[in-house]
Parts: sequence; C-alpha cells; structure tokens
Amino acid sequence: MEEIQEITIPEDLLDEIQHNIEHIIQTFDVPEENKQEVIKQINFMYSRTKYLSLTDALTKLPNRRSFDNTLGKEFSRAKRYKNKLTIAMFDIDYFKKVNDTFGHQCGDFILKEVANAALQTFRKSDTVFRIGGEEFVVLLTETDIRQSIIPLERFRKTIETLNPVYNRKEINITVSIGACELTDEINSEEDFIKKADEQLYTAKEAGRNKTFLSLNKHL
Repeated sequence: MEEIQEITIPEDLLDEIQHNIEHIIQTFDVPEENKQEVIKQINFMYSRTKYLSLTDALTKLPNRRSFDNTLGKEFSRAKRYKNKLTIAMFDIDYFKKVNDTFGHQCGDFILKEVANAALQTFRKSDTVFRIGGEEFVVLLTETDIRQSIIPLERFRKTIETLNPVYNRKEINITVSIGACELTDEINSEEDFIKKADEQLYTAKEAGRNKTFLSLNKHL
C-alpha cells in the first residue's frame, strides 16, 4: 500500500509567508506587470501547497489534518446553533488479507475504488475523509442519526456489490460502519469521535459488513 505522505506546514504560517513575499516583491524596482506575474505564480504555488497539505495523496480525499480542522468548525457550529450533525466512521473489512493475497498495489486500487464510491454515494454537503490506512470518516451535516441510516446503508450496500476487478480478478470487499449523532451529552470532539469508533468496533465484532448506530440497534 502506498505510504501516506503529507506536508504539515501550519496553515497560518503559509498565509504569513505568502503575505510577506508579496510585500517584498512590491518593493522591487521592476515594471508593475512583472511584479504581478511573479505574485500570480507565488499565489499558484501557495494554493497548490495548501491543497497538498490537506489532501490524501492516494485517494485525493481530504486527509486527517483536514478532518481535524473541519470537525472543529462543524462541532462548534452545531453546538452553538443546535444544528444536527452525525459522524460516521468506516473501514474496509479484512483489508490486510487483500494486501497479503493480491499485493499492496491492489490494496491501493481498492482504497481508491472505495473513496470514489463514497464520493458518488454521499451528498456534496457531506465530507468524506481518509484518516489513515483503510480508515475513513464521513461528516453528515444537518443530519441526525435516523436520517443518516439511508445514506450509510446505501453506501454499505454499494461496496458490498462493487466487486472491483484488478488484473482480471474480481475482488469482493465490504465495509463496517459506526455512526454517532452529536448530542448535548457530548462535550468534546474527542468524545464525539470515540463514540462513533465504539460503534464501528461493535459492527466488526458482530461479523463485519454491518452498520451500527448510537441508537443501540444495527442494520
């Protein structure tokens, strides 16, 4: 499996560097159009660096750093305005077996197939992240736990019937899903994640290829 390589330059430092360089260029004794061309190139490189720092290199999904940033904002917003928010964690069942049987390049292929399926299944207002290995998170905004059942089950069934073909071999894969709704009793982002992770663990213990919710029921 391709190793995850991420640039970890703090976002506020990137902003400061960009601003300082633009200021220095403005002091150069060169034609104005030359200055603007250099600034344009710098802005492009800045945008590219910022994108890479927040994006998983393999799947092109937002990465763990992006997840932490986004969760912080959505958690605070939901708490302040009493908005509905559900977090769902999922990972690929027996992914190590896929790597051991078909090789790590196949594992990378499977990760990309699952990522693409997630992007096609969930709403554009929901955000899918790859947070490491075969582990993914979805933030479902303006969605309570009962409303999350339909998209989560749709995604689970999509993966169950996906059967991607690698080197002319059809590979059956499934995912296990755990989800939790933000409630008044949850007071931290860490607790929010933990409760979804507990549901994911329960789904795996129950035999995998299942969706477990914080309703004390499973599908």
